Amino acid sequence: MSDQPHHEDADFEINLAALDYHANPRPGKISVELSKSTRSQRDLALAYTPGVAEPVRKIAKDPQDAYKYTAKGNLVAVITDGTAVLGLGDVGPLPSKPVMEGKAVLFKHFAGIDVFDIEVHAKRPQEFIETVIRIAPTFGGINLEDIAAPHCFEIEQALIDQLDIPVFHDDQHGTAIIIAAGLLNALELQDKRLETAKIAVLGAGAAGIAAVRLLIAMGAQRDNFLVVDRKGVIELGRKDLNPYKFGVAVSTEARTLAQAMRGADAFIGVSGPDLVSPEMLASMADRPVVFAMSNPIPEIRPEVAQRVRSDLIMATGRSDYPNQVNNVLGFPFIFRGALDVRASRINEDMQIAAVHALKDLTHEPVPQEVLDAYGLESLVFGPDYILPKPLDARLRDVIPPAVARAALDSGVARAGWPAHYPDR
Repeated sequence: MSDQPHHEDADFEINLAALDYHANPRPGKISVELSKSTRSQRDLALAYTPGVAEPVRKIAKDPQDAYKYTAKGNLVAVITDGTAVLGLGDVGPLPSKPVMEGKAVLFKHFAGIDVFDIEVHAKRPQEFIETVIRIAPTFGGINLEDIAAPHCFEIEQALIDQLDIPVFHDDQHGTAIIIAAGLLNALELQDKRLETAKIAVLGAGAAGIAAVRLLIAMGAQRDNFLVVDRKGVIELGRKDLNPYKFGVAVSTEARTLAQAMRGADAFIGVSGPDLVSPEMLASMADRPVVFAMSNPIPEIRPEVAQRVRSDLIMATGRSDYPNQVNNVLGFPFIFRGALDVRASRINEDMQIAAVHALKDLTHEPVPQEVLDAYGLESLVFGPDYILPKPLDARLRDVIPPAVARAALDSGVARAGWPAHYPDR
């Protein structure tokens, strides 16, 4: 607790700096740049009339030629309704625009992918779905962002079913992929296995439910999860469960978070600040794994947790603690791999491939440039290093090929192995 004032002062300074960053020297964080010459009359004739008619004719005959003659193949829409923005909740579409622009920055910086951010005023899921379907021909992929549960599940599934380009709700699957990679490494260090681990999950929104689904797909046992929402443990006797929560319900005598955490091997928090007490943490199994990812204040602060349990491995959503669970480790590179083979979707096989690529990279020696970027003398796989650092350039070398390979092997790729990738 003694570090709390320090963090509050730092947050205040960051808030002021962020306002200046977004406002100056020009408002916003992104712009559209030309990719072809426009210096001569001939250039303009090729860019627009009359020359532009020829690629139009080609695409009219074969829609796949849009990937050859337009920016579609490297263009992703980051789309939101603003109903679940970061830790701010339902702020609406316009206030969410800085976050969507920020997502565009990350796509471009880390994976060279262009983005249009689109903020949609839609009161009903069907309105949002129809809007996205109508604009989808523009894009090579759709990144759904900051859409509240349970509508996010309905929206994503409808778009996956009706579109022939990748649709990916990062708050669901992106978070789940990073959690899974870190959890596999942490369990390995604690001499435990995913197949037998008992896991308490606090938060039954997009990220929590997606994490449970992905971990079960990777071998975790459904009955070993106790998922907790605002009303308590999600168990089969409850009458208030929507279909998505019912999908993670189990038969159990546990009713409270404290009961769910008793004897648990791992805790995954995607909920709110300071909801886990020292007593709850003390009741967990030997050598526990704690992922307290509420931002900016975790479910339990690392300085508190480490005083209670010296045998734990801990991750948070913050960059100023070790083991940050950061979606930027995933979505830019997952989309890069999907776009490079013109995948029609990002399926479970591709998600699991990304998990293993992330997990395995953490076992490799860390390059000096990464150490320099973070002011570190050394960094090796261990309790304080269970996930790669976001500025590790190797992420682009390992995740896109893994995702592309899974797309090809699972039959959703519409282009061959990219020539600039390493040999399969």
